[in-house]
Amino acid sequence: MEFGVVLPHNEIGNDPGALKAYVQGAEALGAQQLLIYDHVLGADPNRQGGWRGVYDKDIAFHEPLTTLAFIAALTETIELVTTILILPQRQTVLVAKQVAEVAILSNNRLRLGVGTGWNKIEYEALNEDFSTRGVRQSEQIEVLRALLSEEVLDYTGKYHRIDQAGINPRPSKPVPIWFGGSAPALIRRCARLGDGWIPLMGPSPAAAEIIAALRQQREAANKPWDQFSILAQAQYAGGTPERWQSHAEKWRGLGATHMAIATHNAGETDVDGHLARIEAYFKAVRS
Repeated sequence: MEFGVVLPHNEIGNDPGALKAYVQGAEALGAQQLLIYDHVLGADPNRQGGWRGVYDKDIAFHEPLTTLAFIAALTETIELVTTILILPQRQTVLVAKQVAEVAILSNNRLRLGVGTGWNKIEYEALNEDFSTRGVRQSEQIEVLRALLSEEVLDYTGKYHRIDQAGINPRPSKPVPIWFGGSAPALIRRCARLGDGWIPLMGPSPAAAEIIAALRQQREAANKPWDQFSILAQAQYAGGTPERWQSHAEKWRGLGATHMAIATHNAGETDVDGHLARIEAYFKAVRS
C-alpha cells in the first residue's frame, strides 16, 4: 500500500511560500500522492431559501489543476491526484487541455480523479446541466482519452462534436482516470472506464460489496484487476496510532492500494503542525 496526503484546502491559506513548504515537506516525509479537493463555488448560507451543505462560501478550495501545475514545479516524485474533479460541470476539451499540461509539466505524475458532484448551484453558474451529469461523464471520459492520445479527432457524440481537431502538446503517457463515488451507475462506469476507484466511505461491508462488484464487472469485461487502483482516505482528527493502523489494515484487507491522510479539521495549526501530523500518521501505519 502506498501512502499520501490530502491538501488541507481550507487551512493552508493563500501564501505561496506556505504551500511550497507544505508540499515539499510532505514529499520529504515520503508522501507518495498529494490529493486536492474541488469546488468552484460556495453558496451563501443567507441566500433566499437558505443553504444546507457540507461547505459554503466561507470554505476555501484551491482550484485543482492550476494548483497542481504550481505544485508540479516544486516537487519531483509525489503523484498529483484530483480528488475529485467534478467533470460534468466543466467543458471536456478545456479539461483535456489543462490535464495534458499538468501531466507534461509534472513528468506524468498526474492522476485524474473525477466525480459528478451534488451542488446544483455550481452547475447552474457554470452553465452545465445537473440532470445529465452522469451520462455525460461517460462520454467525457471517452473524449478525454481520445484527445490526450490522438493527434486529430473527428468525434460526434450526444454531447460533443470535435471536427478534425486536436490538442498539442499531449502527454507522453496515458493519464490514469479514477472515479470517486458509490452510486451503482457510477460504479458501473468506474468498472468499465476507470483505472481506479476513490471511495468516499470507510472500510465497511458496503465498501467490500462495491469492490467485489468492481472486480466482477471488470473480469466480465476482460479488464485486468491487478492494474486497478483503490485510493482510500484516513482522518487525523480523532485518531490514534492504533486506530490508524487498524483502519489501514482493514482497507488493505479489502484490496486498497493507496491511502491518504487528511490532517485538516483537527484543530488550528500551521504548516509545521500539518507536517507533524503527517509524520505521526506515517510512523504509525508504516511501522
